[in-house]
Amino acid sequence: MRLIFSKIAVKELASLPSGDRVLLLQKLRNFANEPFGNHPWALPMRGQRDAVRIRQGDWRAACRIDRGGNVVTVELIANRKEVYR
Repeated sequence: MRLIFSKIAVKELASLPSGDRVLLLQKLRNFANEPFGNHPWALPMRGQRDAVRIRQGDWRAACRIDRGGNVVTVELIANRKEVYR
């Protein structure tokens, strides 16, 4: 599947510490290659179909899977304290 970032996610990704940025990008690419595989750091979001959160340290990426379009969209990247609000 293709991996697409929203404008908000790109802006937040650029502000992450470099170590977390590299690791989060690696996890996002791995997830996009196999979105329905077994990833312990990727959990479904409650009450939302085809929505997943990906964990990297204190950071979370909220993603949506579009099965028809073969696309994984990263909608939001934020600190774990703020992402669920």
